[in-house]
Amino acid sequence: MIRLLFLLVFALSIVQAVVGLAFLYSSIREKERRAAYFAGVQFLLMLALVFIIYFFNVTGFFQTAAGVVLIFLGLGAACAGLYVLLRRSGVNPKALQGTSGLLGGEPERCDERSIVFARNRALRPGSDEYDRYYEMHPEHKEFDDRRRGAGGPLGRVGSIDRPEGEANTAGAFASINIPMHLSAESAINPAQAPLLKGKKFNLSPEEATLKVKGFARRIGADLVGVARLNPMWVYSHRGEIFHGNWDDWGREISVDHPYVVVMATEMSFEMVCSAPHTPTLIESMSNYAKGAYLSTQVAAFIANLGFSATASHFRHYDLILPPVAVDAGLGEVGRLGYLITKEFGPRIRLCAVTTDLPLVPDRPVDIGVEDFCRICKKCAACCPSRSIPLDDQREVNGSLRWKLNEETCFEYWGKIGTDCNICMRVCPWSHARTLPHRLIVGMVSRNKLSRRVFTLMDDVFYGKKPKPKPGPDWSRFRH
Repeated sequence: MIRLLFLLVFALSIVQAVVGLAFLYSSIREKERRAAYFAGVQFLLMLALVFIIYFFNVTGFFQTAAGVVLIFLGLGAACAGLYVLLRRSGVNPKALQGTSGLLGGEPERCDERSIVFARNRALRPGSDEYDRYYEMHPEHKEFDDRRRGAGGPLGRVGSIDRPEGEANTAGAFASINIPMHLSAESAINPAQAPLLKGKKFNLSPEEATLKVKGFARRIGADLVGVARLNPMWVYSHRGEIFHGNWDDWGREISVDHPYVVVMATEMSFEMVCSAPHTPTLIESMSNYAKGAYLSTQVAAFIANLGFSATASHFRHYDLILPPVAVDAGLGEVGRLGYLITKEFGPRIRLCAVTTDLPLVPDRPVDIGVEDFCRICKKCAACCPSRSIPLDDQREVNGSLRWKLNEETCFEYWGKIGTDCNICMRVCPWSHARTLPHRLIVGMVSRNKLSRRVFTLMDDVFYGKKPKPKPGPDWSRFRH
């Protein structure tokens, strides 16, 4: 009996040492010097425990009464620790309701004309649209005019790395070409292929969902979910104008499709770790390009099945995508305003397709993001423009959430000439999904105490304000 208990204790000590070694290897591979140092110390302590247990066994200590007591205490402590850190605790019923669980009052649909990006691109001084908008919203005029007077973000793309990093801006602009080409009406609202004209495929919702999700993954989507479309997340009026269709500015947006397919693509851990420098800008733009390709191809696939479909991507949004993605079961919106997924954290970009093809909706998920973000606050502490709130969620337009100050955030983008992404880089959910980090994500997604433990450990191993890394060799710049 004592022999079996010793073998169990010894096996557990080896397992924890192997996990420690895996974390050390992961930290070295991720080029995290601080984490590698602490992981090395941690592994040596774990290894020492293995040798101490082995030494006690060969000297016969575990055959004594004190040794037996120590074995039972060790096993008890290990089992208690595993139970406390692994058990499901603190279920968030609001998260399982999707965005409806966060709605309080009577929210109004968001006007795309007021989105800071649309104001930057669409409102040209001296134009009719400019005059009409600022008559409705004079509170934005001073901020917008000051930004334009300073050259605006587009005039200073990549300024943080100039002149050495200018080649990276060439890569970013190359990717923007794809969404521009795929924002034409024929790509956004595709017609059925001529050879299939008039044919409507008779698929059950289950079959259609399987095929649409399978097709999306086959052409490059990393995550795919389906939701019933909540009209609240459809923009009220058109504000982004491309291809010179100015008659659409201010037009009311109406989406009659009952379903939405939401897709996410993973942003490279290595590229994001350079934030706020220009490699992360390349990664953002290349993923927006992927999203344009994915959404228009899935829309075309559905159109060829004989149903109506409309793509939403970087150069044509009918929808506010993070809340739609929540309803599609891809994750939860965190303090930083991004969707946080279990698979990749916030290192994603989203695109979507609305359709009348009958599909089976996915269920919203509870992965502990709300509770984790309430504890962590790392993105807010590291935000250079202080645009992410440190306080708790509050009701904004009838929805409970952390309200990002998009004005100061965008102003900082303009200063550095990239889309920043510091909050994405420092978020503990963003770590590369190596074995140790998969284990940690599994624990924090289901256990309240684990969230507190690993939030503290993230500060110890990576620092409270982690520094950016240079990115891959081909995208590096000199300082």
